[in-house]
Amino acid sequence: MNPLELEQLVAAIGEEILARVDRAPAQPKGEGLNLPDQVCPGCVQRCVQTCRKNTKEIIDAGAARISASERLTKVDPAVAALIDHTILKPEATRADVVKVCREARQYGFASVCVNPFWVPLVSTELAGSPVKVCTVVGFPLGATSTEAKAAEAAAAVRAGAREIDMVINVGALRSGDHDAVKTDIQQVVKVSHAGGALVKVILETALLDDHQKTIACQLAKQAGADFVKTSTGFSTAGATAHDIALMRAAVGPEMGVKASGGIRTLDDLRTMTAAGATRIGASASVKIVEATAA
Repeated sequence: MNPLELEQLVAAIGEEILARVDRAPAQPKGEGLNLPDQVCPGCVQRCVQTCRKNTKEIIDAGAARISASERLTKVDPAVAALIDHTILKPEATRADVVKVCREARQYGFASVCVNPFWVPLVSTELAGSPVKVCTVVGFPLGATSTEAKAAEAAAAVRAGAREIDMVINVGALRSGDHDAVKTDIQQVVKVSHAGGALVKVILETALLDDHQKTIACQLAKQAGADFVKTSTGFSTAGATAHDIALMRAAVGPEMGVKASGGIRTLDDLRTMTAAGATRIGASASVKIVEATAA
């Protein structure tokens, strides 16, 4: 069996497990696969200890080993629900993306954020779960044309994306061409909202002064965006509490503010939410949520 065939077999086994559990009678609270409201509501991720039926079905489906962790029962779902579980590195493989999707299902992250090529795969992997499909547009430089950004967003929405993280035209903003920046955002918002997707506007704060950050936030708000976001994670610096507080003050309470870039610990997350962030972008998501069990 070659690696591709093995990966396809593993995926098929996972789908069969979920399908079988979906058909099973409801389990008492405290049992199941920790996919709230999808498989076993009230689950505490202890199939081996508390749910012999599901464990047997998993083994019958082909599993050679089953793990269970008392620690996972204590993970704070409210923290997980703040996080866009992110994998944007260019060298990410199909297996890497599938792994991130399964972690997102397990922990209940807000979304999985990937490059546009992976949107169809992520849409399939997350089908039936509350985890959203998120992708990036004009990434990471923001210097593509408005037409290209709108087309990229529209294609992503057709493929299943429900959250679009677009990069502003940083050079236009720094040049004082505010109309171009606003139009750029408006066109992406228009096609995204038409397809039922929300839009987060990435400012790339490391490249802007505070005045420019404030203007960018105001333009995003005027253009109808749903969130403003600090960083791509590919520039010279990531999120800071100062920038989050400034962005929150600029957009007021009605818009979302996403902190992204360099957020690796639970303390980092708490610092950002205390400053006004309502969403967190992170690749260290599992480490962060498992720290809530400590």
